[in-house]
Amino acid sequence: MEAQKQGNPAVVGLAGFGLTTLVLQFHNVGWMGVGPVIWLGLIFGGLAQMIAGLQEKGTGNNFGYCAFTAYGAFWIALAMLLIGNQFNIYVSSKTDIGWFLVAWTAFTAILWIGSMRIHSALAITFTLLLAGFVLLDLAHFGYPQLTVVAGYELMVCALSAWYIMAHLIFADVFGRDVLPVGSPWIKA
Repeated sequence: MEAQKQGNPAVVGLAGFGLTTLVLQFHNVGWMGVGPVIWLGLIFGGLAQMIAGLQEKGTGNNFGYCAFTAYGAFWIALAMLLIGNQFNIYVSSKTDIGWFLVAWTAFTAILWIGSMRIHSALAITFTLLLAGFVLLDLAHFGYPQLTVVAGYELMVCALSAWYIMAHLIFADVFGRDVLPVGSPWIKA
């Protein structure tokens, strides 16, 4: 009996991460308000990405399990933080948010190292994500103009995540590798 083909949860995780990151950066560069960021952060970047991460557990992919589940939790926490500030519940100062981002920067640094063992496209995505977090850290601790720089830089990060998503989807539907992702930066 032939095993039933399973979907790859990474395509949903990458879609949610990329789309929510992209829309947050539209806000950070001043193109739109924060409302859509909150709803995407709760549903697509948060819930959908977290479900994808939990599904990665079943595939035995610890990197995907950790990354999608954790960044799903990041989006939910960020959305709740913004809601808390809006409704004066557990208000977080700019410094509080800065330390929140510093912790996520350290977490991202660990995954950045792991990404270099997978393939170039993922290493590029995590390099851009780490750089974006560092820029946002600096923006929250005295250099607010860097929020816009981080916004444009993280738009490229979001599109890089979508490139990997497209690589996975196209490889499945075309039955061959259409979009190359490159070799790992760290071998053996």
